[in-house]
Amino acid sequence: MPRAVYVLALGIFAMVTSEFVVAGLMPQMADGLNATVPQIGYLITAFAVAMAAGGPFLTVALMKLPPRTALMVLFAVFLTGNVLAATATGYGVMMAARIITGIASQAFFGIGISLCARITRPEVRGRAIAVAMNGLMLGTLLGLPLSTLVGERYGWRAAFWSISALALVAAVVTLVGVPRLEAAASEGGFRQEIGVFRNPKLWLVLSTSMLVIGATFSAFSYLNPILTEVTGFSAGTVPLLLIAYGAATVVGNTVVGRLADRYAVPVLAAGLVLNTMFLAGFALLADLPAPAVLCMLGIGLVGVTMNPAMITRVQRTGNAGPLVNTVHSSFITLGIIVGSSLGAVGIDVWGLRAPLWLGAALALVGLATLVPELSGGRSGKPAEPTPSRPVPAASASEG
Repeated sequence: MPRAVYVLALGIFAMVTSEFVVAGLMPQMADGLNATVPQIGYLITAFAVAMAAGGPFLTVALMKLPPRTALMVLFAVFLTGNVLAATATGYGVMMAARIITGIASQAFFGIGISLCARITRPEVRGRAIAVAMNGLMLGTLLGLPLSTLVGERYGWRAAFWSISALALVAAVVTLVGVPRLEAAASEGGFRQEIGVFRNPKLWLVLSTSMLVIGATFSAFSYLNPILTEVTGFSAGTVPLLLIAYGAATVVGNTVVGRLADRYAVPVLAAGLVLNTMFLAGFALLADLPAPAVLCMLGIGLVGVTMNPAMITRVQRTGNAGPLVNTVHSSFITLGIIVGSSLGAVGIDVWGLRAPLWLGAALALVGLATLVPELSGGRSGKPAEPTPSRPVPAASASEG
């Protein structure tokens, strides 16, 4: 496996930690910025909306640059946003900082995943994507609790300074560890990048990813209140359970990465079936600690861990270019917004089990979007639609 894949995972880890940090420090930030907790919650929404809506435009703006140069520009934008957050004197400045970092993060995902496809052989791309996406899983497992710990002990501004330092390290490692390649646009141009979106099947594939993530985040967004108020765990136990959940995502991501290259669609189908069962089981048994924890860990194993299979399927339906990957990331972010927002509405109307039932319903709809491919007997391994030229700089280090 090229070392650049591991380098990209570090960059993704920094971006994801920045995305999650507000969730762990809401009371402290509310006090420091003279805002309410709900207003701080809007910072999370703004970050997600900026990712979904702004990321593709920044990607287009950077398409003519070599990928390593584009990543360095994104690190600079991301660092600017984080430093602005660490020094924010008011709520408006913090909102602007979160929008800047959200846009940069989304573009980084798209360009980084596209680079993974360019520097690895087609038969191991799923594994490479899984390695890079472990940055996302470790962001859940380590980034959130560590940034929360730093913020609680040294103040919320220290958490943002720590993330800025991590991003600076990731930028230096990227400059050293990522090979010098031509701009992706030189292999087909913007017209080829945008032209793939005329394929109706690509939009169906993108909607599957949105539903997979929406189903998972309708539950994940509310695990804390569900586990404390319905299952009966103490507030001190929940962080340990969330660490276990994060560990389950790392395991699931690794397994899916091994299977995604050959069985992308069957893996997605199996994941959605299992996630439906775990979500419904959690809803039914949420008041019983042992079954509730097992179902929660099951969601961790088969929820966001579908990313390698989802990315592989999108790249084979469209292409492996940065714009397709960034738009796909936007659909994933849209899934987070839809799942968490509908979950909130469900709680207001039906109570804390509602997000779990909603997640099960979204997973079933996602499974329905796979029916055309499953009924056609396709394994999710069609020929590459837009093969890339070999990259000599990476071939010697591939595993």
